[in-house]
Amino acid sequence: MSQEKLVEIKKLKKHFKISRNEILKAVDGIEFDIYKGETFGLVGESGCGKSTAGRSIMRLYQATDGEVIFKGDRVHENKTSAQLKEFNQNMQMIFQDPYASLNPRMTVTDIVAEGLDIHGLVKSKKERKERVNALLETVGLNKEHGNRYPHEFSGGQRQRIGIARALAVDPEFIVADEPISALDVSIQAQVVNLLKQLQVEHGLTYLFIAHDLSMVRHISDRVGVMYLGNMMEIATSKDLYENPLHPYTRVLLSAVPLPDPKLERTRERIEVQGELPSPIDPPSGCVFRTRCPFASSVCAEVKPVFQEYEKDHWVACHMFDDRYKEEFSS
Repeated sequence: MSQEKLVEIKKLKKHFKISRNEILKAVDGIEFDIYKGETFGLVGESGCGKSTAGRSIMRLYQATDGEVIFKGDRVHENKTSAQLKEFNQNMQMIFQDPYASLNPRMTVTDIVAEGLDIHGLVKSKKERKERVNALLETVGLNKEHGNRYPHEFSGGQRQRIGIARALAVDPEFIVADEPISALDVSIQAQVVNLLKQLQVEHGLTYLFIAHDLSMVRHISDRVGVMYLGNMMEIATSKDLYENPLHPYTRVLLSAVPLPDPKLERTRERIEVQGELPSPIDPPSGCVFRTRCPFASSVCAEVKPVFQEYEKDHWVACHMFDDRYKEEFSS
């Protein structure tokens, strides 16, 4: 992994107007960078805003505020059709549902070749067919599959077709939005291993969105933890799993089963209270305070600053802010 920033997310917000007086704050000012050649894992429970963040980065949603910068270029600025075409070629997406993301009326060949056709990357039908066949083989399918339709494939095979479609235009950056959550457990590892292999072979950079922390650990170089539209913690995969700082991260990790039955029986679980608050009316101060086992009075009054507590380890929690540490030691 290089230290060259490929994607920079600066105070990104995506709000949806629900009614005249109600605004849903799906993403509310998150910040992080993604370096060339790395996999950045983005985790959090359902409804935390991670998929909305991914779609906003991809420009599928127009940002409410903040910036997404890709290779020095502001993603959400007005662009000419030629600039948009180049952007769409460089950034691709693998969607969560392999059943809904493929057109049932198109053959696999036409699905995979759609990007080739739009961007004019092939000059003849023969070259088109050869490129599609090579892409299918790259993702573990064979050329005979090109004449079939999506309904003739299993979930894992359909996700491989989606990956082939994303790879077709030689992108630099891929947003993988929960690409394994709809698949059987036995297939999930195959797809993740395929993504890792393709990353090495094609020099890809991933934003890998998921709620399965064990799988994120397997594929990610760094991990960001989101809660209710806010970034709670960012660290290297190793640091996050061995030394989680934010109470929410600790809660998530304590819910992951351990493979050793003895350790599983004896370890201490961190219980979280209540349900996820509504993003239409989030709590004041720290958004996690209503469910946090360590919450203090300052948590309701002041929103914690997202800051670097240790080298390359960022956290938004008053327990790690010198100004408020005494509040938690008393």
